[in-house]
Amino acid sequence: PIAQYEGYFASVCYSHLASLGVEIIAEDVSNEGQCDLTVKHAGTAWVFEFKVVDGDQGTGEALRQLQAKDYAAKHRGAPGVERVIEVGVEFSRSKRQIVGWDVRSA
Repeated sequence: PIAQYEGYFASVCYSHLASLGVEIIAEDVSNEGQCDLTVKHAGTAWVFEFKVVDGDQGTGEALRQLQAKDYAAKHRGAPGVERVIEVGVEFSRSKRQIVGWDVRSA
């Protein structure tokens, strides 16, 4: 079932955010890999990593990966970007809903 995979949740988030008319970069590539989604608007870049977890509790793994691979580095000091926010979002495989999220202003 597709709803048990990270790509499903990333595409749902992408489609919702795309309707807002903001700049969106899916699978935003850096030298350390690629984050799932970057949203830019009004001088802020939100860098998202999504994870599907077993159980009904967040693990913090999504934000840990963002920080370990420093996906947000390319946006810090970039033209037009005054603030960078890292967001780790975790979805439960069985519940098919958000079970954890962490935010760090970088």
